[in-house]
Amino acid sequence: PDPRWNGCDSSKFMDHAYEVMKYYGYQIGNIDVTLILERPKVAGFKPRMKENIVRLLHTTEGRVNIKARTHEKVDSVGELRSLSCHVVITLEKVVGDKKE
Repeated sequence: PDPRWNGCDSSKFMDHAYEVMKYYGYQIGNIDVTLILERPKVAGFKPRMKENIVRLLHTTEGRVNIKARTHEKVDSVGELRSLSCHVVITLEKVVGDKKE
């Protein structure tokens, strides 16, 4: 483990990722988040989650999609012993003065 991240707020990872992305001349194209869990139901949390992602990665709401599904009581996720999150991000190379 990298000791500089020990005990760090998770938003610091996203801050760092954004700075690396920006340094190499990229911006967010699209972010697709899939939460896989039985409970809690996340409908009430999704708007705040989306706001945080938009803020931390300096993008727009239209570029962020969050959805949730269950595992239908199969495996550790379905048995309420774990949860899973899949995230796919596409990046766009920033050309010239084009800004998001």
